Amino acid sequence: MAQPAPLAVLPLTNVLRSLMTTTVSSSPFLLRPSLAIMSVLANTANPVLNPDKNPILRFFLKKTFYAQFCAGENAPEVQRTIDSLKRIGFSGVILCYAKEVVLTEVQTKGLASCDSGAAAQECVRTEINPWAAGTMETVLLTPPGDFVAVKFTGAGRQALHALSQRLPPSEALASAIDRICELASSRGVRLLFDAEQQALQPGIDDWSLEYMRKYNTSDTAVIYGTYQVYLKAAPAILSRHLAAAQKDGFLLGVKLVRGAYLGTDPRHLIHETKADTDVAYDGVTEALLRRQWNAQLQPHGEGSETAVPTVSLVLATHNRDSVLKAQALLSETKSGIDVAYAQLQGMADEVSCELVTGNGAGGKPGTYKYLVWGSTGECMKYLLRRAYENRDAVQRTRDGRNAMRTELMRRFKSIFGFTQ
Repeated sequence: MAQPAPLAVLPLTNVLRSLMTTTVSSSPFLLRPSLAIMSVLANTANPVLNPDKNPILRFFLKKTFYAQFCAGENAPEVQRTIDSLKRIGFSGVILCYAKEVVLTEVQTKGLASCDSGAAAQECVRTEINPWAAGTMETVLLTPPGDFVAVKFTGAGRQALHALSQRLPPSEALASAIDRICELASSRGVRLLFDAEQQALQPGIDDWSLEYMRKYNTSDTAVIYGTYQVYLKAAPAILSRHLAAAQKDGFLLGVKLVRGAYLGTDPRHLIHETKADTDVAYDGVTEALLRRQWNAQLQPHGEGSETAVPTVSLVLATHNRDSVLKAQALLSETKSGIDVAYAQLQGMADEVSCELVTGNGAGGKPGTYKYLVWGSTGECMKYLLRRAYENRDAVQRTRDGRNAMRTELMRRFKSIFGFTQ
């Protein structure tokens, strides 16, 4: 008996909307003006071009691009989106608060001044406190067992200054992060500390390790760090973190991604080709799942040569080959490692639905969709990044478009009894 088509689990509206967005994203003729328009909308100070102040513009965006990638503007909308994804068969969501702090040129130059006096008080009042409140609300919106993505730069100037200088968080920011971690731990929600641009990433790695040391027990991970494997140094950083976890007796939470800042990170830090990145990603995945060091993931320090420590792993990838390799390894090794798969909402649905339906090797794993919530205007910068990501991954976007076309044709034929 033939297996059902993976995309058959999607509602028709999702298929049509996905076909529309991937058609735009895979067409140079349509994408260029679309990117220009979205860039204006994401960065404008003109109220006419602000979706939160222009109801006609808001209606159009919310029914199209916003609905494709975002969870909702308020708690009831977010809950409906989560419920719909779980009805499809997803294990849950990775939810992120979309609001970002946008700094003026003067504020960017004066980051060091935000740590004392009136400037520090302003940063706490207008940046850290709103970020903390929004992130804690996100934790409350997220069902136990699911994930919240935490973006530290959303906390504003004090966070940017500390991260850029590899300093600990300020007292106010540290208190806010602790409140978020404690709330997540009490509710059984897991926190993914997002990766960001390389100018800030070493500081984020430091914070990730310290909060994992504080909140992750030997058998439970509340905090996950994000490792961008398109960076040549990523395996060495992960190896050092594995050694620290083994030495200090905590479980390392690992979110493994290829990378999201190809256009801004220094090019010499990144693998020369996509093929090199693929080899690194799959090699690190194999080492973690087999718990065996290999050419991609080497041991760090004395006493770490025996075996790779157990981790709690999120494989965040849109690459079908990487997913199939990981599933085959899980079936082969029976390692018992806690593994979840994640893709962005509105992207790589053909990969996600194959996991959800259990059509690949290894049965039906935990599969999550990453999506942001907030007003249409607050989500514009996130939507712009997704548009650029689709532009930079043309073949994957075309694969998604073709999959949606095939699914739509399958449904059309089934009306007339031509397919099962």
